[in-house]
Amino acid sequence: MHYEGMMIRPPSEADSILLQVTLGCSHNKCTFCGTFREKRFNIKKDDVIFKDIEFARKHCKRQNRVFICDGDAMIIPQKRLVNILKQIKDRIPWVERVGLYANTKSIGMKTDEQLKELHDLGVKIAYMGLESGDDQILKEIKKGADSAKMIKMGKRVKQAGIQLSITVLLGLGGRERSKIHARETGRVLSAIDPDFVGALTLMLVPGTELNDQHEKGDFELINPEEMLEELGLMIASTHLSDGLFHANHASNYLPIRAKLPQEKEKTLELISQALKGKVELKPEFMRAL
Repeated sequence: MHYEGMMIRPPSEADSILLQVTLGCSHNKCTFCGTFREKRFNIKKDDVIFKDIEFARKHCKRQNRVFICDGDAMIIPQKRLVNILKQIKDRIPWVERVGLYANTKSIGMKTDEQLKELHDLGVKIAYMGLESGDDQILKEIKKGADSAKMIKMGKRVKQAGIQLSITVLLGLGGRERSKIHARETGRVLSAIDPDFVGALTLMLVPGTELNDQHEKGDFELINPEEMLEELGLMIASTHLSDGLFHANHASNYLPIRAKLPQEKEKTLELISQALKGKVELKPEFMRAL
């Protein structure tokens, strides 16, 4: 497989065939993210992609999932993306699921029929970074979309039959907007009704705009207990019809995996116990991006 630079994939895709089709992120402006800062976005040539698919055909016979990397594969023009998916179907027919990252811009560039076509060709899950449901925070972090657009695009993915996994970022509102961030994020998640929610905890990365703001005193990072309070309020404000709310990323202080709505009260009680000191939090040195 021909990999260029560091690749990012969701934790749930750890055992998938990682097929690097794009390099970097098509947006690459978020103030908190340094992942693709030095990488200019482009799409690999088809012959390189198809060689990697042939490699997978020979060496990845035990893996039945493919994750298309890097930051935003949904933005690949439909004709090319369809060809790649057909090649996966033809050359590695044992693959049962293809996953990819998507953002509001790339989803917006596809018609409803095109999204359905992607689903029919094997795209069964898309991962979208919401980060926050608060319009002020979304503007400040330069996310490139407001909450209304997030809701609209998230719903379109779901309507195409593609499962949707949404990422949110605890602590992103700082101390000033912590409660607003939690409630508004719950509002947007409830409106989209995704299949999965992954809550990560903000870790400031040197070289990013948000870290610079923190060092100047313009952004105040909340402490672990406040992160937990924010998580509790966010879960309390989130109403899913049948979804899984994860907060078990390496960045989180308290690992949580809750089926909503069934396990909401039990999860809120666990957070309450942790805030009372009855459940141990993960020490700082064990946290990671």
